[in-house]
Amino acid sequence: MTETSIVLTGAGIGQGIALGPVLRMSDPLPEPEATPSTRTPDEEKARVAEAVQVVAADLRERAGKVTGTAAEVLEAQSMMAEDSSLAADVASRIDSGTTAERAVFEGFGVFRDMLIGLGGYMGDRATDLDDVAQRVIAALEGRPAPGVPESDRPFILVATDLAPADTALLDLTKVLGLVTREGGPTSHTAILAREKAIVAIVGVAGADDLAEGTEVILDAGAGTVTAAPTTAQSDEARRRIAERESALSGGLEPGALADGTPVPLLANLGSAEGAEKALAAGAEGVGLFRTEFLFLDARMAPTVEQQREQYVKLLQAFPGKKVVVRVLDAGADKPLEFLNDAHEDNPALGLRGIRSLRANEDILREQLTALAEADAATEADLWVMAPMVATVEETRYFVRLATEFGLKTVGVMVEVPSAALLADRVLREAAFASIGTNDLTQYTLAADRLLGSVAGFQDPWHPAVLRLIGEVGSAGAAYGKPVGICGEAAADPLLAVVLVGLGATTLSMSPAALADVRLSLTRYTLDQARTLAEVALAADGAAEAREAVRTAAAGFHP
Repeated sequence: MTETSIVLTGAGIGQGIALGPVLRMSDPLPEPEATPSTRTPDEEKARVAEAVQVVAADLRERAGKVTGTAAEVLEAQSMMAEDSSLAADVASRIDSGTTAERAVFEGFGVFRDMLIGLGGYMGDRATDLDDVAQRVIAALEGRPAPGVPESDRPFILVATDLAPADTALLDLTKVLGLVTREGGPTSHTAILAREKAIVAIVGVAGADDLAEGTEVILDAGAGTVTAAPTTAQSDEARRRIAERESALSGGLEPGALADGTPVPLLANLGSAEGAEKALAAGAEGVGLFRTEFLFLDARMAPTVEQQREQYVKLLQAFPGKKVVVRVLDAGADKPLEFLNDAHEDNPALGLRGIRSLRANEDILREQLTALAEADAATEADLWVMAPMVATVEETRYFVRLATEFGLKTVGVMVEVPSAALLADRVLREAAFASIGTNDLTQYTLAADRLLGSVAGFQDPWHPAVLRLIGEVGSAGAAYGKPVGICGEAAADPLLAVVLVGLGATTLSMSPAALADVRLSLTRYTLDQARTLAEVALAADGAAEAREAVRTAAAGFHP
């Protein structure tokens, strides 16, 4: 009898391989019926208040068990549960005679739609809000919230999507990998999976058809889910898993190509708390420190003293090492009450990044003050950069202002195609450039990177994106100035080689991705990396570029 298998595709996170049986997440709770309440409004409101308190406390308790991005996400969810505007909306619905369960369902639904309408960072929080609503309704109904099922043996978890509260606390001795129908490479599921080094494939259209107990192979590098694999396929997967585990245990040497060309591997961090994990993973410094964690969910901008304390904590963890700090990247898609919370119809193209900071220069000056003071008090090699720079004039503005505060190495992020196309002029002014591939891809292909309907366009392998990266790399080489990559593209082990071939001098990523990228770099020389870059640029689309590079790379390592 001939064995047959089914192959599904999605966006792979990392480069891992996993093999195991499917275990499906429980279905969401059913929509509460729209029937009149038999309780008084005060009784229903008291029930909601108690349920919200229980859910918020549970989320905070979960946050206390983890660190880094996971802790930040769970803390943010606990604040969502207790949001005063949401509470007022739910109370108003109860006053009209609705049950607590239905009021929560409808009220949270309105806010969810509002977040989706905002798009960008706020749009991606809609899934988080859905999870909070489910937990509150479950508490009202006296039943467990939908979550990861229990299992006595390791499994591949399959779900529509995974809530941050579940992803953050996955038992890694049991969960071999994740498959989700929804989400893209920048969703919270993907970010947390990458942070926890879980093999994951997200955005798999046929995930709902994977039956419980079916054996599947996840190949994150290829972005494939092979259901009911043949015996030969299963044996090959086991061989590759063992080979990869052996290779990854080889140590934490500095990043370098096969011919010895150094390619420093740096970490992307969202708070100083992630420093220890980054160093343990072999990070040679920090390529992107996001300062938003100090500002988001705050009603007032943090003081210079509060900021300096956090920057000192970060810099002290990396004495003598390069630490690249991005000043506040906020604005219309991450509205801050004290910065810019005005509604914009198209926030991804609105007053954000350096534009927003220029409109509120006192906040930028305070941040630069805090960074300069932290730099003077520590021994790290501090680099500072501005987000969302689109013009040479913006480059001059930021470099001049940051230099006034005594900051020595001042650069810009290249996330807008105009900055990439004028990279030679931008790098005449700036000390370095750091390419944010997530936004560069979004703006190059005119596709919101957090909108599922256009997720297929959000692929940094696209030759148009790679050509822009090459422009920046060439300008960096011409002026002898560093060009880093700090977007998610740097975490793709094969694409990382292509990026070096395009002129990237450093790569920065989630600490969990460092080992795979370090291993991949050791397999190619600089000449081979440049050849692979040419192969990618010659393709017509992202899928073609990826496949052409894989084929060419296999020729180097038959």
